[in-house]
Amino acid sequence: MSQYYDSNTDSNMTKSVTVEHDVIMRGRKLLDITGVKQVESFDNEEFILETVMGFLSIRGQNLQMKNLDVEKGIVSIKGKVFDLVYVDDQSGEKAKGFFSKIFR
Repeated sequence: MSQYYDSNTDSNMTKSVTVEHDVIMRGRKLLDITGVKQVESFDNEEFILETVMGFLSIRGQNLQMKNLDVEKGIVSIKGKVFDLVYVDDQSGEKAKGFFSKIFR
């Protein structure tokens, strides 16, 4: 679980919202992901999602976005899933190399 401050609230009130991050895979064909902040990029072979727990890369074949709920931070993806990889800020050079490969 992660908490963040909602800066859109009145300055006299602070609002703390608890956001959960779950990844549920059903038979390598369907992924339901919660705690998604934004979808960085996607195509039929790879999705890059920013989650409350870091960036998540999903690679596979014939990937399609089945559902997107921006307000709730939920993304559903269907297709054949090959791998899920988290990229942590703590890995420094590893993350830099990962993003340089993505944004060539």
